[in-house]
Amino acid sequence: MKLEDFKAGHWQQRYQYKSFEPVPVNHDWVWEDASINVLLEKANRALGELNAFSLIVPDIDLFIQMHVVKEAQSSSRIEGTQTAIDEALLPAEQISPEKRDDWQEVRNYIEAVNSAISQLASTPLSNRLLKHTHELLLQGVRGEHKLPGEFRSSQNWIGGSSLADASFIPPHHEGVVAMMGDLELFWHNDQIEVPHLIRIGLSHYQFETIHPFLDGNGRIGRLLIPLYLVSHGLLNKPSLYLSDFFERNRASYYDALMQVRTNNNVIHWLRFFLNGVAETATRGRDLFREILALRAKVEQDVLGLGKRAPLAREALNVLYRQPIVNAKQLETALEITTPTANALIKALMEKDILVEMTGQQRWRSYVFDPYLKLFLS
Repeated sequence: MKLEDFKAGHWQQRYQYKSFEPVPVNHDWVWEDASINVLLEKANRALGELNAFSLIVPDIDLFIQMHVVKEAQSSSRIEGTQTAIDEALLPAEQISPEKRDDWQEVRNYIEAVNSAISQLASTPLSNRLLKHTHELLLQGVRGEHKLPGEFRSSQNWIGGSSLADASFIPPHHEGVVAMMGDLELFWHNDQIEVPHLIRIGLSHYQFETIHPFLDGNGRIGRLLIPLYLVSHGLLNKPSLYLSDFFERNRASYYDALMQVRTNNNVIHWLRFFLNGVAETATRGRDLFREILALRAKVEQDVLGLGKRAPLAREALNVLYRQPIVNAKQLETALEITTPTANALIKALMEKDILVEMTGQQRWRSYVFDPYLKLFLS
């Protein structure tokens, strides 16, 4: 199939509405537009540079968890949640009741991402994995009654309050299983020669168009991108998440997807997608550089703590994963006493590594401020 000749699908008349029925994607793809080649080269180069850091950064897994938190917060924000990164790192009891539903959705996303990535070690990318991830995503939150872990068995829609005023109506539910089966075959079809970034770009569009779940399609569809890249060896670690790029360019993101459905303009979508990969990978590479520079600085700083220096270095390894902590969490993580934890926190505050963030006398929390700020820029 030539990208320039692509026909995305057709509108099928239903009772009082029309659903969009996309064509299968599991086949060869070629193109004449030279800009795709240039953007593909740029994106692959940036992705390779990002992946190089995952191979050379010591203890890379210490830092991946904050990438996951950032992704969870950004992807959920696209869907309307208002949880900030620092709030996502706090325990439930420190979240005000009116914010707890949003907080739980973000925490579910973090759990779902971590679970999906760990499963890739033993399970190939599949609809079964996506269903399990979806089940975790909706556990105990607002979408918990919308068939968590199962493809939909009824019609859904995007935008508007009903089918009558929807901005887009995905395919009829009777075709979802077959369409998702075709998509899964596309991920693993070694009989066709289609670059991986083109495959996952087309796959994200196709997933969002099928909208196979009653809820959570946006988040699962965006998570599909790093899952695919890790599954096929383009990334050794899950360090690339496009939700921040999509959120910052939200109108363009939705418009590019709709351009395919309404005007068959899949080239426009792939340009947008490949630009997003290149920009996000470059930002990720630069973030790793900043993390390494910060790590060198703070480890030099803790050397001045004398006999507390070894324990302070252990504390830093905790803080890279969880940059907001309280004394009790440090006690547990480091297996130390309460007086030792309090003395360690005081020493780290004197080095401007930790900052008290609650302003309270009791139940205080402390933030690894210079590290957390790297993920807020």
